[in-house]
Amino acid sequence: MRSEHAHREYRPTTRVKHFFLWPFKALRRYYQRGLWQRLVVFITAALVLWIGSMYGIAQWYISSNKHKPLELGASFIPAYAEGLGLNAKETMDAMLNDLDIRHLRLVSYWSQLEPEQGKYDFSLLDWQFEKAEAAGAKVTLSLGLRQPRWPECHIPAWARQLPSGNTEGTWQKQLEQFMTETINRYKGSPALDSYQLENEYFLRGFGECEQLVGEQAAFDRNRLISEYNLIKQLDPYHKLIISRSNNALGTPIGKPTPDEFGISIYKRVWDANLTKRYLEYPFPAWFYGFVAGSQKILTGKDMIIHELQAEAWPPGGNIPNSTLEEQNKSFNAERFKHRVEFGKATGMREIYLWGAEYWYYRKVKLNDPSLWNVAKDNFAQYDNN
Repeated sequence: MRSEHAHREYRPTTRVKHFFLWPFKALRRYYQRGLWQRLVVFITAALVLWIGSMYGIAQWYISSNKHKPLELGASFIPAYAEGLGLNAKETMDAMLNDLDIRHLRLVSYWSQLEPEQGKYDFSLLDWQFEKAEAAGAKVTLSLGLRQPRWPECHIPAWARQLPSGNTEGTWQKQLEQFMTETINRYKGSPALDSYQLENEYFLRGFGECEQLVGEQAAFDRNRLISEYNLIKQLDPYHKLIISRSNNALGTPIGKPTPDEFGISIYKRVWDANLTKRYLEYPFPAWFYGFVAGSQKILTGKDMIIHELQAEAWPPGGNIPNSTLEEQNKSFNAERFKHRVEFGKATGMREIYLWGAEYWYYRKVKLNDPSLWNVAKDNFAQYDNN
């Protein structure tokens, strides 16, 4: 019989042998399987490797940003406030003075500011900048044809009659002239912090851009490059952001390359196409950390959340015609708390909430201050000055 001493010597030797041989045995077992079994094993292994790599990149990005302070802001669109039956100036005052918001995302709708060709009326945007300057707030100003809120592409009626293209007499040249007037008017404002060029430019299937200007013109990369070059020529000193859409796939490595990328994140919406019910996007917060991290590796540019859903999305999208009970099915105070935590968990350190006008609407029109109070608590936690 083997001695106790020999037994103790044998076991380590056997373990070393198994350690070196197990990959070959596993490979042999793999090829002994049927074709479909091998395919399943291969796909499973590839998925595990891919998801593991995504998670690793996400954790690297989240960890690398932990030391950075969080900047919390909000979008503000006067037309949306008025569509909810609110006074736009009163709404902005409440955002600045009651919520103490110090980072604002504003829009410059072409259809509003140049209602007639060559006749500009900047009074709507002037008072917004004046209020931001008085409060010491910082502004990211949206530029271009496609800007936040339906129908996304805000082209004046007179420009729709003009042909497409990049020559004199086309609506694109008129748009660039309008952008020139806008940039020259506000680039000297102490409140201006950055520009956002064309909101979710390549997002198809949402908005009425194709119907208004045609598919080719709506998503023409050369137009985007031309607008980018125009902004950098007129104002090379302020940061330029280009945003990508919520859950769309793809890597933005083509030109133009902005100073920073933005992303929209929506979590719970009404699916009017397939299920006819509320849809909760399944992506965890670390998925967006992966999107930001992989982009930083590929381009060297960071990413911010330019639009984090913080309002209801009821059937039909018409909030004033929806009951409070229906609105709460997609967004309420508890979801609001979780939504902000979700945004923070992505690792991105600059977050603009979407729906401040809606919080105020719930407070003054529906006598429900629950969302407003959650917002107030969150903005109080961060030094946004």
